[in-house]
Amino acid sequence: MKKIICAIACLVLLVACGQSYEETKRQTRKQRREALRRDSAALKIAVMPTLDCLPMYVAAYHQLFDTLNGGVRLKPFMAHIDCDTALERQRVEGSVTDLVRAACIEKRGVKLRYVAATNSYWQLITNHNSRIRQLKQLDDKMVAMSRFSVTDMLCDLIVDSVKLRDEHVFRVQINDLNVRMQMLQNNEMDALFFSEPQATMARMAKNPVVLDTRKLDMQMGVIAFREKEMRRPERQKQLDLFVKAYNAACDSINKKGVKHYRDIIVKNCGVPSAVVDSLPKDIKYQHAIGPRQRDMDMAQKWLQKK
Repeated sequence: MKKIICAIACLVLLVACGQSYEETKRQTRKQRREALRRDSAALKIAVMPTLDCLPMYVAAYHQLFDTLNGGVRLKPFMAHIDCDTALERQRVEGSVTDLVRAACIEKRGVKLRYVAATNSYWQLITNHNSRIRQLKQLDDKMVAMSRFSVTDMLCDLIVDSVKLRDEHVFRVQINDLNVRMQMLQNNEMDALFFSEPQATMARMAKNPVVLDTRKLDMQMGVIAFREKEMRRPERQKQLDLFVKAYNAACDSINKKGVKHYRDIIVKNCGVPSAVVDSLPKDIKYQHAIGPRQRDMDMAQKWLQKK
């Protein structure tokens, strides 16, 4: 009798466990569907661990982005080429990029809407062990850059300005920012392009700067969105709310200073706090205004020659 009771109890327990497992699977599927629905509804933007993305990081931290209309989701990448791919394959609606990259994307058939010019600038920093102090010394040297980007255009500018032979400046495509920094630290590259805060990190290690786009009056950073997607009324509403939050974040950074957001920069850019303390003091952010026509023309003109 005891054996029969034990068998019945075990059977009941197994059935209960089976129901619990099936219920768990149903809940998991439901949760996945809900997560996909929310992600699809959100305005997704590809971002980099760079300082031009700080207004978006600040807006997300202070929950300034709209949540009632799908919200905004920042999708982090370590290389701009991955941001481009995500944008072209419709995994994100917008991306932080440069005007040369944006022109290349449009050339491949994806019409873009330029929502905001960023304050990004690029510096060519040489390995202190290479003893390069002038651009003309880049002859027979390796330069870390990205193909069909502002850094590629700058390489052409350097070659032309100091009359070097193009084939004597070895352009090495290193897209990942972390890999690029490691190559500098391991003395594996002669010169490398960086924007902030990685440029400050490189300068702190006594590596010289031989080119700075701020001295060339170039403003090539931009936040761009897929035009076709933005024509949808619900997306346009999201974009309007994004711009409002972006502008509020810019005002906050300009008022309190970049260093006030040290923890956000450390977390999202992956640099030590000492790097944040050493950033230039004059970094400012402007409201979401499209890029200058002269910068767009410069990117288009260079691309036509390639």
